[in-house]
Amino acid sequence: MADANNRISETVKANDVVLFMKGTPLFPQCGFSSRAVAILDHCGCAYESVDVLQDMEIRQGIKTYSEWPTIPQLYVKGEFVGGSDIMMEMFEAGELQELMVEKKVATTS
Repeated sequence: MADANNRISETVKANDVVLFMKGTPLFPQCGFSSRAVAILDHCGCAYESVDVLQDMEIRQGIKTYSEWPTIPQLYVKGEFVGGSDIMMEMFEAGELQELMVEKKVATTS
């Protein structure tokens, strides 16, 4: 599990925005991951994704790493933001977009 924790930590630190999800942005494998991708795409921010279905150590390890029991999980500039419900609430309130600007996250355009 220490190896998974190290890999998660390296991924989170190496990327401004990381979404740990089930599937990929092109083929999400659950509704919550699909919603998280749609939110990030609508924000227009560049992000890295990690398909937890491809690595069971990462799938379990991310829950321990964040102390959050569900997937997807969003990290911005190394900080855990939350899952798809929190992302949706923040997006609807304009807070997620503000966070991306505040943290100077790269855009896709």
